[in-house]
Amino acid sequence: MALWSGRFEQSVDRFTQRFGASLEVDKKMYSQDIAGSIAHAKMLARQGVLSESDVERIEVGLLEIKHEIDLGRFKWDVNDEDIHMAVEGSLIDDIGAAGARLHTGRSRNDQVATDIRLLAKDLITSLLTENYSLRKVVLRAARKNFGTVMPGYTHMQHAQPVLFSHHLLAYFWMFTRDFKRLHDAFVAADANPLGSAALAGTTYPLDRHYTSELLGFDHPIPNSMDAVSDRDYLLDLEYACSVSMMHLSRLCEEIITWSTTEFGFITLSDSYSTGSSIMPQKKNPDFAELTRGKTGRVVGDLVSLLVTMKGLPLAYNKDLQECKEGAIDAADTLRDCMILMEGMIDTWEVHPRRMLEEASLGFTAATDVADYLAKRGIPFRKAHEIVGELVLYCEKHKVGLEDLTLEEFQQASPLFGKDIVGELDPEGIARARETYGGTGHDAVREQIREASKSLKRDRRQTKAILDKREAVRRQA
Repeated sequence: MALWSGRFEQSVDRFTQRFGASLEVDKKMYSQDIAGSIAHAKMLARQGVLSESDVERIEVGLLEIKHEIDLGRFKWDVNDEDIHMAVEGSLIDDIGAAGARLHTGRSRNDQVATDIRLLAKDLITSLLTENYSLRKVVLRAARKNFGTVMPGYTHMQHAQPVLFSHHLLAYFWMFTRDFKRLHDAFVAADANPLGSAALAGTTYPLDRHYTSELLGFDHPIPNSMDAVSDRDYLLDLEYACSVSMMHLSRLCEEIITWSTTEFGFITLSDSYSTGSSIMPQKKNPDFAELTRGKTGRVVGDLVSLLVTMKGLPLAYNKDLQECKEGAIDAADTLRDCMILMEGMIDTWEVHPRRMLEEASLGFTAATDVADYLAKRGIPFRKAHEIVGELVLYCEKHKVGLEDLTLEEFQQASPLFGKDIVGELDPEGIARARETYGGTGHDAVREQIREASKSLKRDRRQTKAILDKREAVRRQA
């Protein structure tokens, strides 16, 4: 029988019981639920609402339940609606009346809100740690391949030569912004709803600051109605996951392209590739493709929660039961995809010669040839036109700019001198771009230094979160 069954004369229909249950998803929150209950009980004892002996029995009983769940020996009751009723029902069976007094001064509304916030903080902490690891791998690859020149693209057409390190660091900075979004989501989740009860607070003399301290929350939420109905922090989490997955998907698209026979820029490790059931020669970038594909489900998790929240009046509504699964899925998916990306990058083989060959094709020196004329007094727009005509000439004669003679250059403009040849070398073109944020060697070295500093800063932030969590665990 349900713990709330006193007002009802009939039991819930078997189908509606199953339809309304969230236990299968809630099982992932068992440790958070038990931690919240222990903190609530300790606070009630401190406030004189429960006796010390009751609280001691409650805590021992809850820790025993946690131990049983940890070991996979806990007997779940199919009639339990959610994790709260499963744990509390078992506690009452084990210790009797003391267990029934645990729910004094709280509701499942503030209880579940507390559980989800604690879970969100744990999920985000794991993501912050993995994001840091991924960025370390990207930075290591940028250092390892420093000096390798590849074609940069716009519209997937050859544009200008760039350092491969520069290209990789673009993703480093994307993932750095992802770290900030995840950290902001952690800050949003780091507020305590416990003690808000169903929606209006309670007449018991609860100390919400004390439970905040026990559970490691930064502060109690100041409005009880907002406390039980807010899921913005999950939207923040799912948005951060969606953007990060989008960044991973973009990199996966490039990895897939780079590993084709047509490009041949990289070869993926066998550990991060699969074969074909019919074509023995195949080596497929399946895990990059899967990561690209899983981006859609994470974005779907975000959209699903946005749609769920958009019509809810205050305060709690059963619709909010749907908020948990998507957040867990988004975080788990992102974590797994970041781990895969680390492995792909750390084990791939880069082919610098092939990259340099391609960097020489597609008239990637055209901008520098135009700059050559502009530096000699021709307005850039006119220089642009002259070089465009040169490119057209090359296309008609099926040659590259590097194949033209000095006479052919001077037919386009008498300002071209013998030194024009030096403007056509892709390595020299990349090296020359030394503006801050550019692809020149010194500029990229500076970028690597800044990337290293950002990693150290974010490592300190992550460590502060981990240290606080460990302090809370020891205190408990």
